[in-house]
Amino acid sequence: MRFGLLGTGHWAAETQGAALSAHPEADLVGVWGRDGAKAAALAGRYGATPFTDLDALLSEVDAVSIALPPDVQGELALRAARAGKHLLLDKPLAVDTVAADRIVEAVEERSLSSVVFFTNRFRDNIERFIDETAAVGGWLGARVTQFASIYQPGSPYAGSPWRRERGALWDIGPHMLSVVLPVLGPVAEVSAVGGPRATTHLMLRHTGGAVTTASLTLDAPAAAMLRDNDFYGEHGVATVPAPEGSAVAAFGAAIDQLVKGGAGPCDVRFGRDVVAVLEAGDIALREMRLVAVA
Repeated sequence: MRFGLLGTGHWAAETQGAALSAHPEADLVGVWGRDGAKAAALAGRYGATPFTDLDALLSEVDAVSIALPPDVQGELALRAARAGKHLLLDKPLAVDTVAADRIVEAVEERSLSSVVFFTNRFRDNIERFIDETAAVGGWLGARVTQFASIYQPGSPYAGSPWRRERGALWDIGPHMLSVVLPVLGPVAEVSAVGGPRATTHLMLRHTGGAVTTASLTLDAPAAAMLRDNDFYGEHGVATVPAPEGSAVAAFGAAIDQLVKGGAGPCDVRFGRDVVAVLEAGDIALREMRLVAVA
């Protein structure tokens, strides 16, 4: 499958580009970026052709892999889908359900393959845990604490404008939801409050009655970084295991899924459902009220 890589930042270079270049079923044909020098440098690293004209790139590929902020990704993914290209996207799919629905519609109308890359969903040990935990059933809820500290010196994400603007809800939130939703089911309502150091505290009521509580931040003190994710219920407590394997290897598994085709568990439809919860959480955080999920 001939791929075009959209984006020239750290994630594009070190994860998506590396995985596409190494994958036996992928041919990294071109790299698109608004900055021609950066596109040329990244393309040269992986033996691809640089592009600053998106339509020119789309005419040369079967699929696009996008490593750009979600507001930009939403627009470009729609253009690519309308041009008949398969989609390998980063999370979150878009910044609102209107944009997400347009992408889903374009994919469905053209019978395209799509994958949204929720990193842990493409790690074998976590996917096994999700399958086994969902099969057990009887869960009353989940408790999630994810305190990251990405603004430390040397962090490749310290200067990320969209992360500073949208915070952990939109950056870490998709990862949390990608594990919780397959076990506890869709979310009906969301409430949220903000805390110190841009922490978002969420309460999610699932349609089946279970409740998830989650505390998320990108700006925790370095000494207070924490990652916990537990399900609790009739059979006790089940703890999500620590991730195994690199992000590059996980992205390789996402490429496998896209090349295989068909409706996978992390396609744009699932990506849209995640956006709907994030959108409701955003409103709940700003307006301090209970919000129904679209």
